[in-house]
Amino acid sequence: MEFNLVNLAFNLLPAVIVALIAYYFFSQYTKNEEGRRRFLLHKDSQATALPLRLQAYERLTLFLERIAPGNLLLRVKPYNDNKDDYEALLLQTINQEFEHNLTQQVYVTEECWNVIRTAKSATVSIIRKTSMNEKVTTSDKLRETILRDLMDNQAPSDAGLSYIKQEVAEIM
Repeated sequence: MEFNLVNLAFNLLPAVIVALIAYYFFSQYTKNEEGRRRFLLHKDSQATALPLRLQAYERLTLFLERIAPGNLLLRVKPYNDNKDDYEALLLQTINQEFEHNLTQQVYVTEECWNVIRTAKSATVSIIRKTSMNEKVTTSDKLRETILRDLMDNQAPSDAGLSYIKQEVAEIM
């Protein structure tokens, strides 16, 4: 009986080894196929998502250009001499532009969206701060003062535009 068990073990040993090797290769093959399928799905989704992302960057670029104080002040004219009315009109325009582009945050990185929001807030802050200046008494004086200050300082939207260009260069 001992002889039969030893003989049986020697006969089964090659079959067990072959089974283990087959299992190893099959599991490796399955893992590689799953990785390949994931890669192809990711590649397909990238091909679909890339145009949407680029469109979002384009719209956010347009937003930053439209709220750049120099462009904003030339585009939005005061309808009377009251600086407070003009300030409200400018802030309303900026907020409308921002709300129009809110959905674009889905397609850009969180850092990029934070830069966009910061540029918007900084632009609003410039307008409010200039409007609070006692020397600014009319809407035309408000426009003039903001434009003069922009000659000395960089517009907040310029930093946002630089960040967008950098991010687009990374994904291309």
